[in-house]
Amino acid sequence: MAWLPLVYAIIFPNLGGIASAGLTRNAVRDWYDKVIKKPSWRPPNRAFGPVWTYLYCTMGYASYRVWVALGEPDVLEPVALPAPLQLFVLQLILNWIWTPIFFGCKHLTLALFEILLLDASVAMTLYAFWGVDSLAGLLLVPYMAWVTLATALTASIWKDNPKWRLGPDPKKE
Repeated sequence: MAWLPLVYAIIFPNLGGIASAGLTRNAVRDWYDKVIKKPSWRPPNRAFGPVWTYLYCTMGYASYRVWVALGEPDVLEPVALPAPLQLFVLQLILNWIWTPIFFGCKHLTLALFEILLLDASVAMTLYAFWGVDSLAGLLLVPYMAWVTLATALTASIWKDNPKWRLGPDPKKE
């Protein structure tokens, strides 16, 4: 059963991504694809699922390596977790809530602010993981790169869609 914590660690980050994908599918089709102006350099929609699956799995594996290196602390007591794992939980929560803010609330300013917090928390997590296990830190480098791209995309969309900066117009809803 030694492999069970590894399986949980890899599956857990994917749960939020799976939930977000299901909740936002209509907003992508009806709002993001048809209403919002997007930069020409954005990745195609079909790239996001495979990329996020890969990133969530590597994030999970990195967290598992750090968890083992830190003596397998009790994950059911988040407040008692060592700082690198608390940072991991923080960035994961920020990661999971960006999608509902952007696609669900359609609030570009809040989404931009939130993703800037995500950038900072991912950078801090990467640094903290690197200090515990250098491979775990390296595993987060592609994630940091993708989140940086997502931040640039969010900022570009925010700039090019001023009508949506504060969400939908309640008079038109």
